[in-house]
Amino acid sequence: MKYGFVAPALVLLIAMNIFPLLYNIRLSFTSANLSGGTASFVGTRNYGRVFEGSDDNRYAAAIRTTAKFVVCAVAIELLLGFALAMVLKDRFPGKTAVLTILLIPMMLSPAVMGLYANLLFNEQFGIINRTIAFLGAEHPPAWLTGPGVKFWTILLIDTWMWTPFMMLIAMAALNSIPRYIYEAAEVDRAGAWLVFRRITLPMSAPLLGLAALLRTTDALKQFDYIMAVTGPNDAATQTLSALMYQVMFKNAHTGLGSAYSCVVLVIVIALASVFIRYIDRIQSGSG
Repeated sequence: MKYGFVAPALVLLIAMNIFPLLYNIRLSFTSANLSGGTASFVGTRNYGRVFEGSDDNRYAAAIRTTAKFVVCAVAIELLLGFALAMVLKDRFPGKTAVLTILLIPMMLSPAVMGLYANLLFNEQFGIINRTIAFLGAEHPPAWLTGPGVKFWTILLIDTWMWTPFMMLIAMAALNSIPRYIYEAAEVDRAGAWLVFRRITLPMSAPLLGLAALLRTTDALKQFDYIMAVTGPNDAATQTLSALMYQVMFKNAHTGLGSAYSCVVLVIVIALASVFIRYIDRIQSGSG
């Protein structure tokens, strides 16, 4: 009977996840093209094109852009989210209203957030540049067109949207620490910094590591803001997902795009394994 209950969910999992994954791996070894024609087996030629150094291959640049985005976004959001959680962990009048306001960006669609930010940061009629000009600046930043600014605009949008997610998990981690431990530290006259370093941070680390893992895997797939703000073919902000969209759907190279996605899958699995080992080591160390 137990296999009968599990079977429908297992069949659905295989149909919706395992089969597309295996089919994608198969396509990566072929010359499949959206424009039609017979897909012939080409071996590892697509993977060779992924790592070759030709001028028309932007995979290495997309990897650098994605890595830079992931590191900056996860680090900033984790620090800001943990700081907000420390401030908001205790009860105070209006806490529910403050949390509701902070969580609104996280509840919106990323594509909607991108379009909304596109209006806010517009160089001509955006409210941000209008405000900066009103304050006396002669040359407001070109948020959406400046080569050195576009990337940081995307990062700012992502930080605005996903810092509340980090804050929620950090608050859960802080609230899971037993109160009697702080009372014992207070009896021993431990200072605030010592309590934070020896109690708060170590006991929050497993959930903070989980939050970093979830945000890292999600940030690696960054696509919505890129499409809404700068487009998928902008070299300054082209992430791996945007490049795969460009290769597979714009250039119609299905086989090559499948090879790109397989390499991204390996990167995600490697990063997830590192985070999981780190979380397991923290949990085993804390008993």
